[in-house]
Amino acid sequence: MAVTVHGPARLGRRTKLLVKTLKPGDVAVLDHLDLDRVSAEDLVERGVAAVLNCRASSSGTYPNMGPLLLVQAGVHLVDLPDDAVFSRLHEGEPITIEGGEVRNAKGATVATGTVQDPAAVEAATDARRREIGEALAAFAQNTVEHVLEEQELLSGKLDLPRFDTDFRDRPALVVVRGVDHVEDLNALRPYVRDVKPVLVGVDGGANAILEAGFRPDMVVGDMDSVSDATLRCGAEVVVHAYRDGRAPGSERLERLGIPHKVLPAPGTSQDVAMLIAYEKGAELIVSVGSQSNLVEFLDKARRGMSSTFLTRLRIGEVLVDAKGVSRLYRPRPGLGPLLVVAAAGLLVLVLVIALTPGLSDVADLLWLKLEVLLGID
Repeated sequence: MAVTVHGPARLGRRTKLLVKTLKPGDVAVLDHLDLDRVSAEDLVERGVAAVLNCRASSSGTYPNMGPLLLVQAGVHLVDLPDDAVFSRLHEGEPITIEGGEVRNAKGATVATGTVQDPAAVEAATDARRREIGEALAAFAQNTVEHVLEEQELLSGKLDLPRFDTDFRDRPALVVVRGVDHVEDLNALRPYVRDVKPVLVGVDGGANAILEAGFRPDMVVGDMDSVSDATLRCGAEVVVHAYRDGRAPGSERLERLGIPHKVLPAPGTSQDVAMLIAYEKGAELIVSVGSQSNLVEFLDKARRGMSSTFLTRLRIGEVLVDAKGVSRLYRPRPGLGPLLVVAAAGLLVLVLVIALTPGLSDVADLLWLKLEVLLGID
C-alpha cells in the first residue's frame, strides 16, 4: 500500500538555506545531487514529513549517507525526474504525496517520481561501499589537480591581513556546521571553560558557538549562513573572497554596518579559518564538525573538498579532531563543587562538635580565647 503524506511545500534549491525555514510536517522540495549526511541530519532534526528531490539523492558514484539517514528516520523520500515542480508549486501550498505521485492543492498531479524504499536504499549503499575504489580514484585525481592549482595552501603564500584576534601560543577551536558539530561542541564545554581557546566559527558554525552559550572571537566565511545576531555579537569578521578579490559576502555586511576584513584565498572557508589560526601562531587547532575521515570527505560531494585534504597535510602537526580532545581531556573541578564539598565538611564538623560534650567544651574555650585576643565584649 502506497504511503500518503500531506503537508505544505517548502521550496529551495540550496538545502542549507532551506532547512532554516522548515517546520515539523513540512514537505521539503530540494535540488540536491548526492544528498549528504549533514543535510539529511538537518532535515530529520527539522521534522519534515517528506522530501522531494529534483536530482538523484544518490548518483551511485560513492556511498553517500544522506538518503539512508532520511529513510531510516521515517522520512518519505521521492526522487523526481526533473525540476519542473519548482514552477508548478507555490511556497507553502498544501500538497499530497501518494507513493511517488505529487498532487497540488486542487488535486492535480504535478510530478511523479521514484520512492526511495528503505530496504533498497540500504542495499544500494552497501553495494556502493564495496565499489568505493572508483570514488577513491576520482578523489585522488582531484587532489592532485588541487596540488597544482592551489599551491598556496601548501606553500604558505597566502597574504594574510593583520587581525585583532590574538592566536599566538593559544589553542584555537574551529567550528564548522558539519557532522555531529552540536554534540561535539557540547562535549567540549569543560575544555572551553578551562582552557579558553580562541573560538573561530566558519559560517553557520559561528551560530552553533553562540547557541552553545559562548561568543565566537572570529567569524570566517562567505556569510551566507550566519545569522545577523551572530554577526553583531562582537566577533572579528573575515570574509572569504574569491581569488580575484570578489567578495559577495561583503555586500551583506556593509548593509548591516559591520566592519570586516576581506581575504581572497583558494579552497573552502574552513580551510581559510584553519590556515589563519595556523599562520598566526596557534599552538593547537581543534576542529569541530570538519571532515575527519575519507568517507566524510567523499560524502561532502564537493570538488573543493580536496583542498581541505591539502590543508590538513600542511597543518597536521597541530590539528586535532574534537572527538579526540573530548575523550582525552580531563576537566578541572570548578569552584562550585569545591565550595559545596567545603561547606559540607564544615557542617559535619560543627555537628560533631555540637553533639560531643567534650569537644563542645573545648570549642567554647577556644571561642573565649578568640574573643579575648580580638577584644570582643
